Amino acid sequence: MNDMTFERMIQQMTPAIYDRLKQAVALRKWPDGRRLTDEQTELCLEAVIRYEAENRVPEEQRVGYLQQRTCGGASSGAGVSAELAGLARDVGSD
Repeated sequence: MNDMTFERMIQQMTPAIYDRLKQAVALRKWPDGRRLTDEQTELCLEAVIRYEAENRVPEEQRVGYLQQRTCGGASSGAGVSAELAGLARDVGSD
């Protein structure tokens, strides 16, 4: 597929088509159950990423998004109750 045709396809892609391509990449299958070839997976993934960039899809909704973790107090468990942290007292020893 030449770049001009691919570019035009991205510009004309509907949200429904985007969702189908995104699902196909995730499952490595077309909606009818046929497996995607490696080339199809690559092209679909590129189309999804380009669609997301051109349509300003929020970062947390993009394919491959991973929530960032910090090294601060929020990730240390500070403020988490003993029960939630798995440190509850053993009632069997009473």
